[in-house]
Amino acid sequence: MSRQVHIKRVYEPASPDDGARVLVDRIWPRGLRKESALLDLWLKDIAPSTELRKWYGHKPERWPEFKRRYEEELAHHQAELEKLIGLTRKGPVTLLYAAHDGERSNAEVLNRYLTQRTKAS
Repeated sequence: MSRQVHIKRVYEPASPDDGARVLVDRIWPRGLRKESALLDLWLKDIAPSTELRKWYGHKPERWPEFKRRYEEELAHHQAELEKLIGLTRKGPVTLLYAAHDGERSNAEVLNRYLTQRTKAS
């Protein structure tokens, strides 16, 4: 199975290459109107818990531990993960996030987690 998953800041313009646009943040992005987000799905329950998000605070030194903890949380969100995997089987998917640092975002962790799950199955 060829899987095309992209990661993009929700503030970037939508593109035809995005495929299904899925917001993976728990909180709606600041300053963004719902109409202009052009979302297909908002999976807020798959985002890091409020406690984990606040603890992390996007501090680079906490990134390794954030990844570990978030992956543990993801294991408890099978229904949402199955929705995402189902979307990837239909075509491209873009995971949207609001954080400034895309390389250390929950979308990056989620993308890696999905990749590992789909390779294993």
